[in-house]
Amino acid sequence: MGSGKPRGIRCARKLRVHRRENRWALKAYKKKHLGTALKCNPFGGSSHAKGIVTEKVGIEAKQPNSAIRKSARVQLIKNGKKVTAFVPRDGCLNFVEENDEVLVAGFGRSGHAKGDIPGVRFKIVKVAGVGLWALFKEKKEKPRT
Repeated sequence: MGSGKPRGIRCARKLRVHRRENRWALKAYKKKHLGTALKCNPFGGSSHAKGIVTEKVGIEAKQPNSAIRKSARVQLIKNGKKVTAFVPRDGCLNFVEENDEVLVAGFGRSGHAKGDIPGVRFKIVKVAGVGLWALFKEKKEKPRT
């Protein structure tokens, strides 16, 4: 009729050690404490990262949609990793040139691709220190270099 776990006045250490060992079976605990998720994350734990545009690419949308989603290959400055970043809004790819410095943010899905864009986990927020939304709304101009 026992429950299988030790009970009593001197069993605290046994329970604590047993719990510590078995927590590693939990996926969320293991992901958080191993540190490998942080190592393989291109941003290295931060929310945004600066990078240099290496090329502009068009990515075909997943079925059943049919479109070419405008994006750019960006090499991050902090660690040299290359990521594909989506350029939001209609015609905003015209503001992004090769060798521009851009600010890249996550897509809001914690490292997962969003919508019908396969394999794209990031989006471009700023170009040459100016917000992409301000350029799109014509409130600011891109600085000439």
